Amino acid sequence: MSRPSAYAVHMPIMDAELAISAAQAGAAVVRAMYGASLTRIEKPAGDFATAADIEAEKTIREVIHTARPDDAIIGEEKGLTGSGAAKRVWLVDPLCGTLNYAVRNMLVAVNVALRVGDEVTVAACADPFTEEVFWTDGRHAYVRRDGRDEELKPSSESQLVDINLDPPFPNAPAFRAARLPAEPRFAERFRPRVVSTTLAVTWVAAGRRAAYVTDGHLRDSVHFAAGIALCRAAGCTVTGIHGRPLHTGAGGLVVSADPETHTALLELIAAQSSL
Repeated sequence: MSRPSAYAVHMPIMDAELAISAAQAGAAVVRAMYGASLTRIEKPAGDFATAADIEAEKTIREVIHTARPDDAIIGEEKGLTGSGAAKRVWLVDPLCGTLNYAVRNMLVAVNVALRVGDEVTVAACADPFTEEVFWTDGRHAYVRRDGRDEELKPSSESQLVDINLDPPFPNAPAFRAARLPAEPRFAERFRPRVVSTTLAVTWVAAGRRAAYVTDGHLRDSVHFAAGIALCRAAGCTVTGIHGRPLHTGAGGLVVSADPETHTALLELIAAQSSL
């Protein structure tokens, strides 16, 4: 009976290294194709992909499938492969920030997360251009640089709050993230930023942002799963836009470096919603 027990202990570590390897492989593709003239592949609602999105996802899928052939994968570009009833599902966003990338802005991320049952157990978010990989084994969160890991430490010292202004806005008109920076109380305490990639969610865990706010229904989101898992493992405060547990009620996401920052943002959101 000792063998299954040892396997259960080491599986999250092995999965975390696989997530890192997959994210790094995707990031290498994104980095190599940067600056090339890439045809846009149109998608619904004005969205689009590029050949870099497609090739990076293909590479990530190959890394995961080689190591875990029985696992399912949900990718931003190809959708679900494998059984829809699979207990282990990888969530892959091969290039988060496609518009940034297409106009030669380096603010992008490669996101890989593993959901086992209802829980995201490991995740990695790679920055293709700094070559940093933010990752979690579900218990702690780290950044890997040049093969060395450093534990992430959230901090609200910067006062920078990243706000996602991309649609959809399911809670409009009661809540619109774009109105937050216009609130006088927001300006008294925070400084807004719009990075337009979920790399900014990861930055909350890393102490590079005080908080991140977005609307939307984010369960099984290939864009947000990795960043949320990293923030939880780093000890950030994570809820929906009205302070309820994630993926309940109105949905959305408020992730903050500390409870005080979180409370301040929830109060601003509540005041806006009552207008």
